[in-house]
Amino acid sequence: MEFNLDETKVLESRMSVDGQSVRRRRVAPDGTRFTTYERIEKPRIVVMKSHGGREDFSREKLKSSIIRSIGKFISDLQVEEIINRVENELLQKSSKVSSHQIGETVLSVLFEMNKVAYIRFASVFNGFETVEDFEDILAKVRGENENCSSL
Repeated sequence: MEFNLDETKVLESRMSVDGQSVRRRRVAPDGTRFTTYERIEKPRIVVMKSHGGREDFSREKLKSSIIRSIGKFISDLQVEEIINRVENELLQKSSKVSSHQIGETVLSVLFEMNKVAYIRFASVFNGFETVEDFEDILAKVRGENENCSSL
């Protein structure tokens, strides 16, 4: 099936929940229906690696890291929301960021969204090795919850 996109007709357009992309249902002249996605092209983020190398920011690599750390404890939709928020925060800071800054930003977003996911990610990101490491992070989370409940 080959045709020019100008020859197609848009049946329906929907903005994604995060407002970052548009999904369009289209129909070709032969009646074939298909979907296209339009995503806002954001400025490029360059990740400065600890060994001195550089690479482009990868949403897929971040997604894999989050899922590996947290497991299936949160939904795919929540993972996408986390990635969008992290990417937007990084773009506001600089076009060049370190791997460590990315991890810290993920922690910041998770702390607001889901405390258990925050603890799980922190344990991997910070390389927890002792029970005391977990006790320290639990004290931080509990302290935050106590501050919120006294408002």
